[in-house]
Amino acid sequence: GINAEYGGVLNYYTNYYYKSNLSSMATNPALKCKEQGNAAYKAKKFNEAIGHYNAAISLDPTDITFYNNKGAVHFEKAEYDAVIEVCTAAAEVGRANRADCKHVAKALARVGKAYSKKGDPENAMKFYDKAITEHRDTAILKERAEVIKMVKEEKRLAYIDPEISKAEKAKGNEQFKAGKYADAIPFYTEAIKRNPKDCVPYSNRAACYTKLMEFGLAMQDCDKCIELDDKFIKGYLRKAALLKIDSPQEAKAAYSKALELDPNNMEAKQGYQHCTNAVRQLPPEERAKAAMNDPEIQNILQDPAMQMILEQMQKDPAAANEHLKNPEVAAKFSKLVQSGIVSIR
Repeated sequence: GINAEYGGVLNYYTNYYYKSNLSSMATNPALKCKEQGNAAYKAKKFNEAIGHYNAAISLDPTDITFYNNKGAVHFEKAEYDAVIEVCTAAAEVGRANRADCKHVAKALARVGKAYSKKGDPENAMKFYDKAITEHRDTAILKERAEVIKMVKEEKRLAYIDPEISKAEKAKGNEQFKAGKYADAIPFYTEAIKRNPKDCVPYSNRAACYTKLMEFGLAMQDCDKCIELDDKFIKGYLRKAALLKIDSPQEAKAAYSKALELDPNNMEAKQGYQHCTNAVRQLPPEERAKAAMNDPEIQNILQDPAMQMILEQMQKDPAAANEHLKNPEVAAKFSKLVQSGIVSIR
């Protein structure tokens, strides 16, 4: 029926084009050289492949694919100057002989890629832009985006200067002491750009945002400050101050971290006590809910050993006395009771 007839027609055309291709290779020595080059390339015999592509070009210097393939081999060999020379010629040959714009774009993009490998993003961008004007290929656009990213990162790194950062931070401090919190922020921001690994400008800028009641921005800076240096006590103190009104349990955890760094810090001690009292005054359900945001509580509840102990204590009250003889277990259990997670009846 129809399917059999369709299949027969398909086989006919498949065989026709296959035989036609073999015939063209037989009658066109340049194509035969290209295929030999492709085989050598796949076998990673790069010098042999270049020889075949050179032979193909000498037989037919108007075919852009011979140049493109040769350029690909040079790229594999990390011979980037040769890539630039061959693929620039490929684009010229392609345009002169009205080749498919996709082939021209491929040649120009490979020149851009070679410049990128040579650490020359300016020329890389120039040739990627030329490639896109020929054909907006998604792969080329992606490579171009990577170069843009590289250029931005180079500029960012070149901008870093710790000494200028210190000077900008000092200017910010002067504005802060004068009560000009909004004016201090640009100086701290510049200090961060000049030395992104210094946690102090983040802490200082957080203080400005807090004074201006920009609490969300202040919290972001506190978290970044702690991320950069988890031994910097001011990061925890400023974070705790932001949290203690609406989230006393989280604030208590931040004060606890500060006390680990300095057990005698008066601000941390008073803040911790304030938050402890505030948590105790919460209704049991709210207290337990708030406690779930405490990293220390989370760690206790996620500990498989504590999970097993709590389960045993629930089933067998006698087991509780035995487990609580262990000081570490007793401390964790006390923490859960104080937080409202566990209730004793």
